[in-house]
Amino acid sequence: MRLRNVKNKEEILNNSKYLVRDAEANCGKWSEVFGNNNPIYIEIGMGKGKFILENALKYPDINFIGIEKFDSILAKSLPKIPDGVNNLLILRLDALNIDKVFDHEISRIYLNFSDPWPKKRHHLRRLSSHIFLEKYDSIFRDSCEIYQRTDNRDLYIYSLESYSQYGYKLSDISFDLHNTTEEELITTEYEDRFSSKGMSIYSVVARK
Repeated sequence: MRLRNVKNKEEILNNSKYLVRDAEANCGKWSEVFGNNNPIYIEIGMGKGKFILENALKYPDINFIGIEKFDSILAKSLPKIPDGVNNLLILRLDALNIDKVFDHEISRIYLNFSDPWPKKRHHLRRLSSHIFLEKYDSIFRDSCEIYQRTDNRDLYIYSLESYSQYGYKLSDISFDLHNTTEEELITTEYEDRFSSKGMSIYSVVARK
């Protein structure tokens, strides 16, 4: 991924009240940070933030945390969050460290258009690999619930197999989400771009 530098990037990051700078210090304490016991949903790889922001605005009784590891992308997403959104926080975090930041307090994970890591030798870097599924075990509060969307068929098939092998039950399986659902979807920036070109969007819900 080629990332363009953003003017005043450091200033944007330093001045945002939504960006949590010392995430590990809040491990096990995120309900205290939000000031309530509402469910916490996270999106790993939030991109420019359209999906997580629209969810936070639509569902005020759920707490949302967007995770992104690239400063340049964060600098584009943070200014889009209006004042007064009390159920949304943003973390600058590599997903490999996710089990250092949360401790049995997450109710749902969103994996939207994650890096497919197409080369076979890189498959364990996929966010649906058993490496990450093991990490997710330690962050889920009660049951485990993963919502995934992708435009990459190979990643999708891999994920279905990975979830099943790890004991997840699959539902809402779709090989063409936008043409098989009547639900009004909250979409990502990537999703809008891909679907406008007629590309299939694959989706699944995995629970255990």
